[in-house]
Amino acid sequence: MADVVLTELVDRAGLAGQVTVDSCGTGDWHVGQPMDRRAAATLTAAGFDPSRHRARVFDPGWLDRHDLVLAMDEHNLTDVRAVAQAAHDGRVRLFRDFDPAEPGSEVPDPYYGGDAGFEEVLDMVERTSGALVSALQRALA
Repeated sequence: MADVVLTELVDRAGLAGQVTVDSCGTGDWHVGQPMDRRAAATLTAAGFDPSRHRARVFDPGWLDRHDLVLAMDEHNLTDVRAVAQAAHDGRVRLFRDFDPAEPGSEVPDPYYGGDAGFEEVLDMVERTSGALVSALQRALA
């Protein structure tokens, strides 16, 4: 969900030529598959297009190619930091470090809950993505 929302907000802000958004998981069990149908439905209802998103697995080479790597929860943050060299560690952060309402919090996984969980996550993702795009605009100005 964050990939779709952040990509859209980066595009709307006119930063698509300067900012690349990539998405992946730390496990490979869903590689190549579209996102959960409930996540896609929640995004679609909010006016986003989730149709192009496909699951990928984290590639440690991303640490050399990207300025910032964001994890959704502490478990994934630990997984990414385990392969990050000390030189990259400052670029590996929690997504919600940018959340103006609850900085440093995790994004809960709504997979095992109902539809309301996906809506709650979308609210967090939209709010945090908006703040992240604002931070990118300031950094790139």
